[in-house]
Amino acid sequence: MGERKIIQVEDKVPFKLLVPLSIQHMFAMFGASVLVPFIFGINPAIVLFMNGVGTLIFMAVTKGKAPAYLGSSFAFLAPAGIVISKMGYEYALGGFVVVGFCGCILSFIIYKCGTKWVDVVLPPAAMGPVVALIGLELSGSAASNAGLLDASPDMKNVIVFLVTLGVTVFGNILFRGFLSVIPILIAVIAGYITALCCGILDFSQVISAPWFAIPNFQMAKFNLGAILMILPVLLVITSEHIGHQVVTGKIIGRDLLKDPGLHRSLFGDNFSTMISGLIGSVPTTTYGENIGVMAVTKVYSVRVIAGAAVLSIVCSFIGKLSMLIQTIPGPVIGGISFLLYGMIGTSGIRILVDSKVDYSRSRNLTLTSVVFVTGLSGIAVNFGDVQLTGMVLACVVAMILSLIFYVLDKLKLTNDREEE
Repeated sequence: MGERKIIQVEDKVPFKLLVPLSIQHMFAMFGASVLVPFIFGINPAIVLFMNGVGTLIFMAVTKGKAPAYLGSSFAFLAPAGIVISKMGYEYALGGFVVVGFCGCILSFIIYKCGTKWVDVVLPPAAMGPVVALIGLELSGSAASNAGLLDASPDMKNVIVFLVTLGVTVFGNILFRGFLSVIPILIAVIAGYITALCCGILDFSQVISAPWFAIPNFQMAKFNLGAILMILPVLLVITSEHIGHQVVTGKIIGRDLLKDPGLHRSLFGDNFSTMISGLIGSVPTTTYGENIGVMAVTKVYSVRVIAGAAVLSIVCSFIGKLSMLIQTIPGPVIGGISFLLYGMIGTSGIRILVDSKVDYSRSRNLTLTSVVFVTGLSGIAVNFGDVQLTGMVLACVVAMILSLIFYVLDKLKLTNDREEE
């Protein structure tokens, strides 16, 4: 009786709902997405532009069946940072283009081979903890954004964080009607007003910013050494993409690996990264923050996400508006992220529950245990300049272990094999 109405993927949304829901999605991705260009030392306007364009490309490729917002990828930070320091940002762009192109080729291979291999290398006992780790390993960044991990946390930041988190949590439980679908947006506004009252906002850059500004487009340059340094990231982003598609599918109640298909979503993701590199932006990826928004609000409409993409493109050309959004303080982003990341973690547990994983079987207990410990232990494995850690390393370990179990099963060597 008190269930919140679900707005499905293909549902049309009235304009009076579309605008605030789209703004909510844009705010959710903004904090993390603009951090990448700041680290690379480029203007975030080009990233806002490509995030919007990339999202629209992704929707076109997936035929509007896979709700996902594409934001800046963190997977490229380490190798791209080395390339930038040695050769310059243009050569990192060349690496982004090649990774995106190779990802598109991989999507065609998956199209020919199908996705049954996913069930073999990532059974529910492995997929559940891998998906949970997507949210759990981000929990530290939520606390860091809020300033809670500082040696002496500023009480102003703590107050802003608590107000934002409080509105997010209790709004999700108490809001009704129209307000029940925009708790994240209301929390951002409440946190922003609190930050203003606490005096931690600085509008000097907003005042000095021009009203109209064209994003800083630049061309990619290619160097074999730079490409080889960045190319191994393809493994990382592919693992991340599969995890995101699975968790999104669980949230909306559909198998996105089958329809529109992993090959389509992977192609859309990597094609966007390739275009990003060609015009001077950073690689894109489906965003956990926006998956969390869908889990909280039960609004899955691709029209809403398309609206957020259009708003992001518009913001990239309006200097003052872009700069105003950048003034959203870390404690506000951290406050909403606490719940959003937790929702992703919970979706991983839901996979285990929905799949009725039998933990009386040794393999299931072993898989889940090893994956969780690998992902949360802080272990890192380096291949040249590419580092596998957290969820990505856990995913690789899960795939290898599951494949070994599958082979042992076929050889009839396991002691918990299901009788045929």
